[in-house]
Amino acid sequence: MTTQAPDVEVLQPETSNPENPAEVSIPSPVGPRCQHRYANGKQCRQSGLPSQAGLCSHHFRLSNPSVVFPCTPNDSTDLSADLLPHGADFSSAEDLREYLTRLLILMTKGSVSPRRAAVLAYVTNQLLHSHVVAEKEADDQPQQIIFDLPRPQRD
Repeated sequence: MTTQAPDVEVLQPETSNPENPAEVSIPSPVGPRCQHRYANGKQCRQSGLPSQAGLCSHHFRLSNPSVVFPCTPNDSTDLSADLLPHGADFSSAEDLREYLTRLLILMTKGSVSPRRAAVLAYVTNQLLHSHVVAEKEADDQPQQIIFDLPRPQRD
């Protein structure tokens, strides 16, 4: 049993005439070119977007850093005055709830980065679990049995 090879036409790549370099074509980008000009006068070869004032993504980010990357809060600032105004000792769940409330307010105002807020909330969660474990350990002590049965009625 023999199989027949399908009819395939092999195409040769087009070659330009090396004697005439004007015939060599460089493929153009998909859209119109970026409007940025370098110091030497050359134009950027990337495609520009009308929504970005005719610039490519790279040059749009360079020309408008505040639009793309808003100012992020500094994670090394001291927040103890805002988060711990009364010197909370976190001895109750109510103290932890108030702390988390203040943390949420600071994060929504942009004073605390979401990453830092997540870390602080995680630590608060660990404190809450440690309170629960401490209460359970206190409850594990042997209970005192009190015999308080009604006396039998003797008539």
